[in-house]
Amino acid sequence: MHYVDPAPGLYAQKCSRLLSEDEIRFAGIVNADGKLIAGGFKDGITPHENDETRLQSFLEFVSRASIRKEHDESLGPINYLAARRDKAVLVSFPFPVTRVLLLISAEPTANIEKLAKKAVDMFTSAS
Repeated sequence: MHYVDPAPGLYAQKCSRLLSEDEIRFAGIVNADGKLIAGGFKDGITPHENDETRLQSFLEFVSRASIRKEHDESLGPINYLAARRDKAVLVSFPFPVTRVLLLISAEPTANIEKLAKKAVDMFTSAS
C-alpha cells in the first residue's frame, strides 16, 4: 500500500475530515519524535481520564513496531496496527516514506476495518 504524502496543511485538513466521523474522538499526525504536527481531539470531546497518556503509550508502541522490518519481506509492510480497549479503539497507520504516523482513537463500538478503510482511502487520495 502506498501513501500519498500531502503537504503539512493537507494533513490537518484530512485529520479534520476524519474527525467529522461520529465515532472518531482523536485523529492526529505524529512525527518520528512523537510530536503532534496536525489534528487532535474532536471539538467538544472530553478526553477519557489519561487519554493523552494512553495515546502517547500507544504511539511509543506503534512507533517501535512500525520501524521493525524483519517480517516485511515475507509478510509485507505494516498497513496499520489496532488495539481494541474497553473504552476506545486505537489505530495507527505508519507513513514509511515521511516517517510520520496517523493515530486515531475512536469509540469502542467502531468497526476497525471500516475505520481503517476510510483512513487509508482518505490518505491515499491526492485531495
